Amino acid sequence: MPCLFLLLSVPANAISGGSTDGWTLYPSYGNITEIEPTGKEVYVLASNSLFSYNPADGLVATYDKTNMLSDIEISHIAWSKSAGRLIVTYTNSNIDLLSRNGNVINVPDLYMKEATYDKTINNIYIYNQYAYLSTAFGIVKMNVSNGSIADSYQLGFQVDYCYIEGNYIYAASSTQGIYRGNMQDNLLDKGNWSRTGDYVAQNIDRTKVYDQTDGTWWTKTEDGKLTGYKINSDNVPVYVTEGVAPDGPASNNFYRIYINNGSLYGVGGLWSQETDGNRPGEVHVWNGDSWSEFEKVTTDKIGHSYVDVLCLDFDPTISGHVMVGAKSGMYEFQDGKFVKHYNYDNSDLKSAVNPVSKDYTIVSSVKYDAAGNLWILNSQVGNSIKSISKTDGKWTTYQHSEFSPENSFDLEKAFISNTNGKMWFVNNYYNNTILYSYDYANDVLTKYGPSIINQDGTSLGANYIFSPVEDREGNVWVGTNAGPVYLSASAIQNGSTYFTQHKVPRNDGTNYADYLLSGIDVRAIAIDGGNRKWIGTNSNGVFLISDDNNTQISHFTTDNSPLPSNLVQDIAIDGNTGRVYFATDKGLCSYQSDATEPTDEMTKDNVYAYPNPVRPDYTGLITITGLTYDADVKIVTSSGALVNKGRSTGGSYTWDGCDLNGKRVASGVYMVQTATSSGDKGTVCKIAIVN
Repeated sequence: MPCLFLLLSVPANAISGGSTDGWTLYPSYGNITEIEPTGKEVYVLASNSLFSYNPADGLVATYDKTNMLSDIEISHIAWSKSAGRLIVTYTNSNIDLLSRNGNVINVPDLYMKEATYDKTINNIYIYNQYAYLSTAFGIVKMNVSNGSIADSYQLGFQVDYCYIEGNYIYAASSTQGIYRGNMQDNLLDKGNWSRTGDYVAQNIDRTKVYDQTDGTWWTKTEDGKLTGYKINSDNVPVYVTEGVAPDGPASNNFYRIYINNGSLYGVGGLWSQETDGNRPGEVHVWNGDSWSEFEKVTTDKIGHSYVDVLCLDFDPTISGHVMVGAKSGMYEFQDGKFVKHYNYDNSDLKSAVNPVSKDYTIVSSVKYDAAGNLWILNSQVGNSIKSISKTDGKWTTYQHSEFSPENSFDLEKAFISNTNGKMWFVNNYYNNTILYSYDYANDVLTKYGPSIINQDGTSLGANYIFSPVEDREGNVWVGTNAGPVYLSASAIQNGSTYFTQHKVPRNDGTNYADYLLSGIDVRAIAIDGGNRKWIGTNSNGVFLISDDNNTQISHFTTDNSPLPSNLVQDIAIDGNTGRVYFATDKGLCSYQSDATEPTDEMTKDNVYAYPNPVRPDYTGLITITGLTYDADVKIVTSSGALVNKGRSTGGSYTWDGCDLNGKRVASGVYMVQTATSSGDKGTVCKIAIVN
C-alpha cells in the first residue's frame, strides 16, 4: 500500500546505548578509571559507566540499565578469561556478570543481604573461574561461570584488595595490615587467618593494564583516548590502535536543567543548607544529537574559583546569550564562550560572608523578562533583588526589608507567570518556607509563609520548600517535605495566603479523601502539555499525577524503571516532543511521555500522525500530534465506522491500533477527525495501517 501520510523528521532523543520503553540514560564517560582487555574487546569503566571498544574495527558499544545492565553507578570491573565474563560491581554491592554475547547474570546476593555492616566492594581479584571480592567486612568468593557464591570470609575488618600466592590467599587491609590463610584450611574460621605484615598499597595502575594474551598494554592519553601498544625488542612501544570514548556530558553532575530551542542545558553545581557541593563549574548542553560544554572559566581569568553553577537563563533578545548564576557570582556567555564575570567589585552583587569573599557571592537564580531585562536573586544579603536594564546596562538594587539572611538563604527557581505577569520564587531554609511573588513592574514584593497553612487552616509542618511552577489554570505549585501544595489562582487574585492541599477522594462510599502525596518529600514539579504534574521526590522517585490531580498515572522508581536514583533534583519537559528529563543525584535520564504542548489551532499543516504508514512489524502506539488542548479525537474507517475515540493529552493523542473491542484493525486507511474542546471542527489526517 502506498504511503498516504509521511512521518515528519523528528529530532534524535537517545545517545549510544539506546532506550527501553521510552527511557534514555545520558551517562558521562569523561573519567576513565579501569580498563579490562579481553583479547578481543576492551571494556572500560569511565565515570562509573561502562563501554567497550574493539581494537580491530574501532566500534564502541555502551552498556547501561536501559539496554542490558541491572543497575547504575559501577564501582569496579574485571574480566574472567576462564568464565568468559566481565564482572561488574556496583556502589550498592549489586553484581552483574556480562558475557560477550550480551547475556547478563545478575548476582544480587550481597546487595539484598540484610546486614548492619558495610558491604562495599573495594576490589576484584580473578583466580581461575573464581572472583574474589574484597569488601568492607572480608572476602566473598564467587564462581563467575554461574554467579554462585562459593564462600564468604567474614574477617571483621576492611579488605582493600586480596591476592593468591602459592597455597595462601592474602587479605590486605589499610587499617589492619596484611593477613593470610592457607587455602587448604577452613577459611570460614577467622582463627585460621594470621597477620603477616603491614599494609602495602596495591601496585596497580588501573588506567594501564597488561594483557598477557598478546603482550599489549592499554592506557589513556591526555586527551582522554584509549591507546593500545606493544613493547618491541628495543623496549619501544609500538602503537596498534586508538579509540575514543562515547559521547556524553563532562560529568554526571546535574542540579538544575532547562529546555531552550530544542536543546537541554544542565548546570552541575550543588548548594543548599545541607550541602556545599564545591563542584567544578559546568554547563552541559545536549542538542538531541551530541553533547557540548560551556567554556570552563579558569582561575587565571577571574582570580578565584569557578564552582557550583546553580542556575541560568536565556536572553530573549540575543540568540545564544546566556547568563549563569553560581556560588561565586554571575557569568555571561555567548554561544558557550565566556564573556564576563560579575562579583561585588564590578556590580551590585554582595558577598554572603564577612569578611567578603568572591567564592561566596551567591547568585541562586537569574531570569530575563520579555523585554530582555535581567532579574537577579543574590542570596543571603539584605537586598537580594537586583536587575540589569536591557536599555543601558544599568544595575538597580531594590530595597526590601522582608529579606534577611534567613529569609533569603537560597532564593531559587524564579519564573515569570503567564497568568499574572509576576515573578515567583522560593526561599529554601529550614523552618522558613517562603513563597515570594514579585510584581517587578511596580516593585511590590509579597510573601507567603513561613508557615504553610492549607485550606482547612491546618499547618503542614513543612521544613523545606522547593520548585515553584505554574499550571495551566494559573495555580502556583510548590513542593515541600510534607507534600505538594498550590496557591490557587483565585487565592492569588483575592490576596489569600492559604495554600490548597489537594484532596483525593477515596471513592469507597465513605465520602472521605486523602491529601495528595501527603508526607512525601517533594523536590521538583513540572507541568506537561496536558496539565499533568510530574513530581520528583527526595527518596520516592517520580510521580505522574493527572490533570484533575485525582489519579496517580505512573510512579517510577529505581526498582521499576531505569531511573538512576530515587532522589530527583529537577525536572524539565520538552513541550515539542513530550520528552521529560530528570536530573538526579546520580545523573541525567529522560522518558518519552505521551503529552506535548497543545497548539492554538489545528490545521492540516500541523496535525499529523506517526509512524505512518504503520508497518506489520510495528507494535507500539500511534501518535497524533499538533492538537489543541483537550481536543476531541475520533478515528474512523474509510466508510465512517468508529474504531477509537478520546481526548488529547496536551497536544497529543495516542492510539494502540485496535478497535473499540480491543481487536487489531485491518489493513486500510483510517481517518483522524478532530474538534476543539468547545466543539469547533478541527481538521482531518489519515493513517495507513499495513498488517
